[in-house]
Amino acid sequence: MRSLLDALQEGRLVELPDSNKDEALEILALLIEAIPDIGTKTDLVKAVRDREGQFNTGIGKGVAVPHCRVNYSGELLCAIGWSPGGIEYGSLDGKRVHLVVMYYVPDELRNMYLKEISGLAKVLEQDDSIESMSQLPDIQSVRNHLLDWVSQAINGAVPDAKARMIQLDVRQSILENTVPQTLAAVIENVARFIPFKLIQFGDHHLILTADKALVDTLEHSDDLKANLNAGADFDAGGYRIAVLSETDYSHSRKMVDAVAYKKG
Repeated sequence: MRSLLDALQEGRLVELPDSNKDEALEILALLIEAIPDIGTKTDLVKAVRDREGQFNTGIGKGVAVPHCRVNYSGELLCAIGWSPGGIEYGSLDGKRVHLVVMYYVPDELRNMYLKEISGLAKVLEQDDSIESMSQLPDIQSVRNHLLDWVSQAINGAVPDAKARMIQLDVRQSILENTVPQTLAAVIENVARFIPFKLIQFGDHHLILTADKALVDTLEHSDDLKANLNAGADFDAGGYRIAVLSETDYSHSRKMVDAVAYKKG
């Protein structure tokens, strides 16, 4: 369960707002996209939703494990969302989901992903307390609960003495590397991450986002059309812009899904 542990250590455990399933998936996918090494080669939001449309990943006991597979090299990564009230997810057992563990799976690490999911499934078989997570008072309590899961998996794989040493090392690392726990704070920690839509018609552009500064920056940029046509990430007024996908419409109109993060 190495990638689950990494997510806990690196601040990718967040409390999900009261939301529906699609919003929860989008939040976690965007959180993974915000990792610098991931880049924008894949629209993770779309990839996760498409795969979820083929097969519901609510595995029961209040847990869902959505994922997307990519044809790129890299690390097996995950992001974790906790919903105190639970999400109507359409799980096999019909219960609301309180814990969503989303995986980013490079094709070359498919076997590693399957081993991690197998380890998670074994812990769930032995732990009947997942539904009580809705009663936990804060995100730190959720973190400690998940660290117990990791410890159980370690205990099942290595001798007791070594397992205790690993468990202590993990907990000490968490204490020494405190990270912000709210969604807004996590995103700001990795970058000021702002998804937006852009509608292009002729030489005009309309930016759709709640961030007024980003709207003003892009709509007053003389180089925006040229930068978009270049097909590469670009800088604009202190933001780094990356295009995720484009959809062409009639009369030379185009809708662009993109992401910006404020540098510095």
